[in-house]
Amino acid sequence: MAQNVLSLNNVTIYQEKNPVLSNLNLEVNQGEFIYIIGKTGSGKSSLMKTLYADLPLKEGQASIVDYDLAKLKESNIPFLRRKIGIVFQDFKLLPDRSINENMLFVLKATGWKDKTAMQEKIDEVLEKVDMRSSASKLPHQLSGGEQQRVAIARALLNDPELILADEPTGNLDPQTSVEVMEVLRKINANGKTIIMATHDYALIMKFPAKTLKCEGGTIFEVVQRAV
Repeated sequence: MAQNVLSLNNVTIYQEKNPVLSNLNLEVNQGEFIYIIGKTGSGKSSLMKTLYADLPLKEGQASIVDYDLAKLKESNIPFLRRKIGIVFQDFKLLPDRSINENMLFVLKATGWKDKTAMQEKIDEVLEKVDMRSSASKLPHQLSGGEQQRVAIARALLNDPELILADEPTGNLDPQTSVEVMEVLRKINANGKTIIMATHDYALIMKFPAKTLKCEGGTIFEVVQRAV
């Protein structure tokens, strides 16, 4: 039986004081790949931010990687995020540090101590996204697609149970977007659960998967041909 990594029950998502998505009920099992689509302002980014505790859960019940979002204390947010890998649209790499140093920064911040183990882990995740040869470069020396590959590698550092990708191809050209998607689907094929917010319908058609749409203050599944 597949392990449940996310469960939402009668959840309402707020942006400041305004509800943007209401009465959400959703189950996500280990190993699934799920798209979340919707127009700007439809609530998909607010949903993603709620899942990684950037926005507080004010209404309903939600469990994510065994954490209760309704009861989550601020002091426990870093521990939640160690079990979740987050990939952003704008990469969020530290510009004045090499790729290797970017990775070291995350590992140190999440409690790693053993230098040998840290370097082995960095080499491992960079190898998975074909970026190990660029470890000594600074972010500005990489293309946008290469930076996003590094961001995906960073998300894998703590072996997360779930990866949340918020518009990960939003700043990339179509061909580079396909290459990044191939990396994400490969990671998913190896057992990682991925929830990806996107507005890129061409990618959804090329890499079909379960698709949820934010519209009219709610979220519902759409069949592929109706996207």
